[in-house]
Amino acid sequence: QVQLVESGGGLVQAGGSLRLSCAASGSILSINAMGWYRQAPGKQRELVATISSGGSTFYADSVKGRFTISRDNAKNTVYLQMNSLKPEDTAVYVCNAGIIATTFLGTIRNNYWGQGTQVTVSS
Repeated sequence: QVQLVESGGGLVQAGGSLRLSCAASGSILSINAMGWYRQAPGKQRELVATISSGGSTFYADSVKGRFTISRDNAKNTVYLQMNSLKPEDTAVYVCNAGIIATTFLGTIRNNYWGQGTQVTVSS
């Protein structure tokens, strides 16, 4: 069974930095795009950043120049380096990955989500 497990969230003052990690485990054959989303209280989930299997990246305008997404394919892990954090970055951050895995049903491709990690930025 494939799982995504995030870590690295916490409480930080405005202007500070945090680094999130998301590790995929299970009977994984390959991982396509990986990404980070976030959801603040009372708001819809929004895309933060994505990275393709080849390393191409995309960022939401609100985080460009402050956040950097990267991945370690050998470790099946995606990272989000967050610098110059603002109170409006406060949210639950969730990772996502398109994964091809082996199951008792055979080889399947599915979209997997982590459980989320809380990031709180104080002013």
